[in-house]
Amino acid sequence: MTHCGWNSTLEALSLGVPMVAMPQWTDQPTNAKYIADVWQVGVRVKANEKGIVTKEEVERCIREVMEGERGNEIRRNSEKWMKLAQTAADEGGSSDKNITEFAAELARKFHHETWK
Repeated sequence: MTHCGWNSTLEALSLGVPMVAMPQWTDQPTNAKYIADVWQVGVRVKANEKGIVTKEEVERCIREVMEGERGNEIRRNSEKWMKLAQTAADEGGSSDKNITEFAAELARKFHHETWK
């Protein structure tokens, strides 16, 4: 997850992409928690006893999201979240309504301040 914040995480969710989370700093451990445990759209790498993530661990994680029943489950969950994200962003969806309401509220406040 190096150099990936919520923007990249949400983009991957909206595309239905299974993920391998390798958090490094700031908000990335939280992102990894959601990816692996809450949304169940990927797995989180595990560092060894020295705190190092090995290439074998990364390979194991990639195989886990790509193969077998666990991989199928992750892909199903990824597709489910992708559809939910698309529905929310579509016209009339919850995100569309929220941004419209936000813009209307800003316009009301701006208009009110301008005409005082």
